[in-house]
Amino acid sequence: MDHQKLAELLFPNITKTPADYEKEYPRRNLSPGAIVTRFAPSPTGFLHIGGLFAAFVAERAAHSTGGVFFLRIEDTDKKREVEHGISGIVKGLKDFGIQIDEGMMTETEEQGAYGPYIQSKRKEIYQAYCKELVKQGLAYPCFCTAEELNAIRERQERDKLTPGYYGEFAACRDLSFAEIEENIKSGVPYVVRLRSPGSEERRISFEDGIKGTIEMPENVQDVVLLKTDGIPTYHFAHAVDDHLMGTTDVIRGDEWISSVPIHIQLFEVLGFQPPRYSHISPIMKEDAETGGKRKLSKRKDPEAAVTYYHEVGFPNGAVLEYLLTIANSNYEEWRMAHPEADMAEFQFSFAHMSKAGALFDMMKLIDISKTYITKLTADEVLENVLAWAGEYNREFYEVLMQNKDYAKAIFAIERGNAKPRKDIAKWEDTVSYTWYFYHRPEQYEFPESLSNGDMIEILEQYKTVYNANDTQEDWFPRVRDMAEALGYAKAPKFYKKDPDAFRGHVGDVSGVIRAAATGRRNTPDLYEILQVLGTDEVMTRFDLAIDALKKE
Repeated sequence: MDHQKLAELLFPNITKTPADYEKEYPRRNLSPGAIVTRFAPSPTGFLHIGGLFAAFVAERAAHSTGGVFFLRIEDTDKKREVEHGISGIVKGLKDFGIQIDEGMMTETEEQGAYGPYIQSKRKEIYQAYCKELVKQGLAYPCFCTAEELNAIRERQERDKLTPGYYGEFAACRDLSFAEIEENIKSGVPYVVRLRSPGSEERRISFEDGIKGTIEMPENVQDVVLLKTDGIPTYHFAHAVDDHLMGTTDVIRGDEWISSVPIHIQLFEVLGFQPPRYSHISPIMKEDAETGGKRKLSKRKDPEAAVTYYHEVGFPNGAVLEYLLTIANSNYEEWRMAHPEADMAEFQFSFAHMSKAGALFDMMKLIDISKTYITKLTADEVLENVLAWAGEYNREFYEVLMQNKDYAKAIFAIERGNAKPRKDIAKWEDTVSYTWYFYHRPEQYEFPESLSNGDMIEILEQYKTVYNANDTQEDWFPRVRDMAEALGYAKAPKFYKKDPDAFRGHVGDVSGVIRAAATGRRNTPDLYEILQVLGTDEVMTRFDLAIDALKKE
């Protein structure tokens, strides 16, 4: 077989050689220890939390070494592509603060010296490398039809043999040049396959950055390199692109471990240095039906979609804090030691990643998010709430915008305290959190231990002693003195010691005031709530509460 002649037959219009592309894509000038990682999704329009997690791990790994993180779009499967799929991915990453150094920046714009960063625009590059493999006798055209491939598979299944296209089952491996030329002249569709140099007797071993040493059988399959339309398969494009783009570390889901023998073999036949592989286990969830664990499912679990976190209003920073918690087992300890530090200062390490799938814990995310929000200023909270409401709750947005100073005052309550309350986990919680500031109570959670007459008496008396000019230090003593004058213990401990001596305690009294003003039993600091509501509104609400108690 004249392989040079075959290469020209298959690729008559490909004039550039791999040597030309090696010059176009020079080796990166990296500082010692720096690595290059990438996120390479398909533009299917759905960014899974697992994808965000993988991208986040890749970005943290690169940037913690002073390296490069880039975004490449693998759009070789046009059937799954959706309109604006790229911009959806870019937005998803940027919304969560994942810094893209190179690659696609919008649906059509890219930056960096190693593009194009969309695989469909690199067709000639792949064909140049494939042509070189044909020249070396390492690739050949395959004209097998789907029916013929099915027949091969059925025979293998019947004889309990390894399925695939290899060895004696590689029907087109030894076609003559004349046969190939005749098929091509006749317009018979074909793919280009690797002529695998692998042996069933040999095994490969590689060091996974997360899972450690992995040993597997060497690849013997004559895998497809180029499909009938000349577009590469994932396997071939991955090898060519990661070589030319200088990817040092491939970080991806562990569903790709089974493909590593193919990928390592492709790097070897192409004469490339393989990257280091780190395979991430999938994010798992406890299954209420079985009691076991399962992968997060975009069909069953709303939290599987990145859009979910925006829709309910989890702060982006809180989600990243949570992802870093499940990414590195030592992050929580570091965070406790550095509560005010930027998470970018944390030294990410593959050594601290779980070999098994991390368990997604919504309650843990909620707790982290609450803590995250307590550290924001009132201005920052309002800004975030307005951004969320503007997109997902226009009615609430309009309410807040009527008086931004009033809204800010609401979010300033108890903000900055040594032990702040954790009432807000996500921005949608603020609708309920602020409800009584914009709506007078229609129902009241009054203390059950007091009669309506007792509560009317408390409110009537408090109306006479309330002074909006009181400081926070003066306010509660005034309530306590009034309670004591009405026969209530000035502290719960005194009531507990001798309950027959009192009508109740000061906590009951403040509970009546709280319920009358807000309708609720539990709220943030009552003094600050009354200050924000203002004297006129407070007195109106007390009167309404008294009327409601009289009607019961």
